[in-house]
Amino acid sequence: MKAFILILATAVSFSSMAQPIENASVDQLVEQLAGPEQPKTRNLRNLKVEPRSIDLVIQFEFASAKLQENSKPLLENLVAAMKTDRLMSTRFKVEGHTDAKGSGPYNQSLSFRRAETVIIYMASQGIDRDRVEAVGKGFSELLYPDKPHAIENRRVRITTLQ
Repeated sequence: MKAFILILATAVSFSSMAQPIENASVDQLVEQLAGPEQPKTRNLRNLKVEPRSIDLVIQFEFASAKLQENSKPLLENLVAAMKTDRLMSTRFKVEGHTDAKGSGPYNQSLSFRRAETVIIYMASQGIDRDRVEAVGKGFSELLYPDKPHAIENRRVRITTLQ
């Protein structure tokens, strides 16, 4: 039993150490968000699609929701991925995350404004706003809880909703 708990704890710690993605192709984003193609079956009653998510490094001006130019190519690839046949009917949640510098209420507000900025940019590139919703997480879900001020905690998570 102790060996099982150790293996499980190791697996959880490795999975939580995933680095946010700084750049990815359209195909890589589709694969991450859509997952492997489902087999063609006649009975889909028991098919349960699990939400999938991806953490992206989207950079903003300091203490601001203004998107930096160097993050636009990644967002453009995300938009192109969302327009593919495999993701066209999928809705998404855009979560803003911060590190633990600053107060909780400030970071909560900042993370929501940053998620909204991403959605506004995506809408300007042709994504219907009905397909995306913004959520601000502040520093409530740090990627690296043992390093609350790490830059990797500042990220945008994209999660499928259906």
